[in-house]
Amino acid sequence: MKIIAIGSDHGGFRLKENLKVYLKKKGFKIIDVGTFSEESCDYPVYAYAVAKKVAEGKAGCGIVICKTGIGVSIVANKVHGIRAALCYNVKAAILSRQHNNANVLSLGALFVSKKKAQAIVDAWLETNFEGGRHKRRIKLIEEIERRSRIR
Repeated sequence: MKIIAIGSDHGGFRLKENLKVYLKKKGFKIIDVGTFSEESCDYPVYAYAVAKKVAEGKAGCGIVICKTGIGVSIVANKVHGIRAALCYNVKAAILSRQHNNANVLSLGALFVSKKKAQAIVDAWLETNFEGGRHKRRIKLIEEIERRSRIR
């Protein structure tokens, strides 16, 4: 997961910019899909762009940010192969990787400080998928995803 796609709307812009600097210092390559200012914009554009980069294999994982993290999480999870997890604390971040093998982290800028967001991101990036019974559950999620594409 050396390449991370990151995106936010205007509500998550400041946190995104902080995390970009933080992650670059840690040696990660960042693909910033926007937004590039605090001017009002539509979060689905940026959440989709991040999820697409991850789904296409152009990034090993992604981070999406809006004020609550809810909207960007919903959008990212619409992309085939994405398991976006909204995390407001370190424990949730760890479990989202261990149990759900989440490949996109969603953050709510209203609910996490810069320092807390950094701790969440660190935990999320450093945690591995446990496999075992969780692998079976991921396969079930993937099967549901395949079936839901048939209309």
